[in-house]
Amino acid sequence: MAVLHRALFTWFVLLVFLILLVLRLDQRIQWSWFIVFVPMWFYDVILLTYVFLNMMSYCRQGHELSNSVQRRLYYLLAIILKLISLVILCLKLENVVSNISTLYVMIPVWILIPFMLLDVFMTLVKSSRSRYL
Repeated sequence: MAVLHRALFTWFVLLVFLILLVLRLDQRIQWSWFIVFVPMWFYDVILLTYVFLNMMSYCRQGHELSNSVQRRLYYLLAIILKLISLVILCLKLENVVSNISTLYVMIPVWILIPFMLLDVFMTLVKSSRSRYL
């Protein structure tokens, strides 16, 4: 899939999610929060499948566990942490676990943010080194 198609698909899924979110927050619909988050679940499943199949095809070609495979494993971990935070958020919004604090809902995101910052920083350092060599 071309980059343009992926970007358009991402924006479309985000638009559908935001429409459902606004309808739910305005109380025009009384759907479960799990249903409101269906576009995000759908997007995450497609993303997980894409990263997993991409990683499997790379390993099938006989490459060793290189930085590329480790990076894809990192992407899988990031998607899984995002899914965990969505599940906890939906459970809190549905009042299934009403006594849970928002602090605990955000723990997977807080685990993910430092690793993402480190990854971006290391990528920028590597690209700047290759540019000036």
